[in-house]
Amino acid sequence: MSVKRMHTGEVPTDEALVRRLLTSQFPKWAELPLKPVRSAGTDNAIYRLGDDMSVRLPRIDWATGQIDKEFTWLPRLAPQLPLAIPEPLARGEAGAGYPYDWAVYKWLEGSNATLKQIKDPARAATELAQFLKALQEIDTEGGLAAAEHNIRGLPLANRDAGTRKAIAELKNLIDIDTALNVWESALDAPQWDRPPVWFHGDMLVGNILFTRGELSAVIDFGGLAVGDPACDLMIAWSLFEGESRAAFRAALDVDDATWARARGHALSQAVIFIPYYLETNPVGVANAQHMLSAVFADFETDG
Repeated sequence: MSVKRMHTGEVPTDEALVRRLLTSQFPKWAELPLKPVRSAGTDNAIYRLGDDMSVRLPRIDWATGQIDKEFTWLPRLAPQLPLAIPEPLARGEAGAGYPYDWAVYKWLEGSNATLKQIKDPARAATELAQFLKALQEIDTEGGLAAAEHNIRGLPLANRDAGTRKAIAELKNLIDIDTALNVWESALDAPQWDRPPVWFHGDMLVGNILFTRGELSAVIDFGGLAVGDPACDLMIAWSLFEGESRAAFRAALDVDDATWARARGHALSQAVIFIPYYLETNPVGVANAQHMLSAVFADFETDG
């Protein structure tokens, strides 16, 4: 089974390719059961290997640097965090017709969940906030500066042109007046004026795992960097609502300016994602549309 392509220039992968890579580089795992994992993830194709491992292969050149980042930093961060995060096991190299480095990780149990599938949404929101607080409190010495390693964690003005362009492209699908009001309110909010902290960088519903309705892991640290953590609050609109969103904000003790910037990040992510993946990633687009609706409703309530 081949993985559906979402990008121009995307490198296709399938089970036969992964088997060839394993045979040539990690023969001890080459005969284990292997199957593709259905995912709305946009940067990597994922295959389950045996019972307790996964293989991740970058789909596109811009995702290739994530392996270096995760192999360097995840083992250092993991002991200081209250939830499971990916555990790198082995790094593969280009070969068998595949042009990028690739990696094997420990398999993390769990799946994405809707709010209705979570046993106690307010508790889950509080636990996720505690995870983010723990991440922010880790020493940033030697950390990855957002200006060099990320598209987030920087002043929102860096995303202004792309966000406005995407809003214009969606003029027949969304209320662009509300979108612009949300965006301009976020741009006007005071900037982060404290020391930079660690942030995940892609804190969305697809990167949060639940086991039997309870929060169990955070995955996909390709956006990890040090800077303004407002981008990590996107999950407030991606997953939570009402009481659980309020619990999340209270547990993080978020000021109004950070909340406004976070809402801007959520809007920017959604409006840029939707037109790019409209025909290729229906799950991701539905998630982005849900978040955008939540952002609009929250903004109008605040107003």
